[in-house]
Parts: sequence; structure tokens; C-alpha cells
Amino acid sequence: GAALVLGVGIGLVIVLVHRHGATAIGTAPPLHAATTWPAGAKQAPAFRLLDAKGGPISLAGFRGRPVLVTFIDPVCRDLCPLEAQTLMAAVRALPASQRPAIVAVSVNPWADKPVNYRLDARHWHLGPEWHWAVGTKAQLQRVWGAYAIGWQASSKTIDGVTFHQIAHTEGSYLVDAGVH
Repeated sequence: GAALVLGVGIGLVIVLVHRHGATAIGTAPPLHAATTWPAGAKQAPAFRLLDAKGGPISLAGFRGRPVLVTFIDPVCRDLCPLEAQTLMAAVRALPASQRPAIVAVSVNPWADKPVNYRLDARHWHLGPEWHWAVGTKAQLQRVWGAYAIGWQASSKTIDGVTFHQIAHTEGSYLVDAGVH
């Protein structure tokens, strides 16, 4: 299932880039079919960003609890909602005491607004395990790069309003409770 979502995500990136003649305004490492490490082979890259309420969020803040780190566009209406709902369903299938936190690193700094997080929580059925991680484009790019998340954005201005189309690697990482 994860390979299918990843493959569809990569295909979507290719279609969007070719269809819209996108020019990258930011990039991370090239898209890969999968990036994985054997258990214990690599420590999860640390980061410190802001949560949806403007407070600090980091992997270290979840020490002792497993964490799913994922990369989501808060205004996406294609694959990101599907990924969010799939992750929430998987988490809800676990006993409450074993549920990991989900840290959703934004891939769209232009859309990082409280109103979008509230809409996502309602429409995507996000639970209390869900935490947004946001920051400046430069801060987010460092995190995307550390997790091998490819990213491209194209912009279009219509009647003075700029729209940003985001294409990114659909990726999620499970971080063990004791290694962050």
C-alpha cells in the first residue's frame, strides 16, 4: 500500500511538472522510489519547528513515544488527505497506550495558517495524535532534505492573487520511541 501511494505520488509530480511547465522555486534531493534504513542503522534527523499554535515542536519532545513523521500540504486535495486518513486509521487501530504521535511537516509554507489546520482536522478526521510542524521555507527545506523529500513549487498569479502548486514526495517514516 505504501509503495503504491509513493508511486502514485511520484507519478503525480511528473504529471504536474510536465502539464504546468513548472519551474522549481525550491528543491530538495531528487525523488526516489523509496528511502529506508534498517532498524537502528540511522538516527532520525532532528528538527525543531513550530506547531500549529506557534509553540516549539521537535522529535526530542516526543522522546519515549514512537513518532510517524510525514510530509503533507495543508491545502492539498489529492493525495495528502488520503495519506492523512490512512495514517490516522492505522494509528486508531492500535491500543491507545501504543499509538504513535504523527508529526506532519508542512510542504507548503504559503498555506501554513490556522484556518487550514482546522479545516484539515475536520475534513480529514485528524485525531489528537496529529501535530503540524511548520516554519519558514528555508527551515522546512532543511527538514525535507534530511528526510529525502523531493519538492517543487510553481506559482501563477491571477487577478493579483498568487497561487502555489506544490508537488512533493509522499513519504512517511516511523521513528522508534527510543531513538529520537
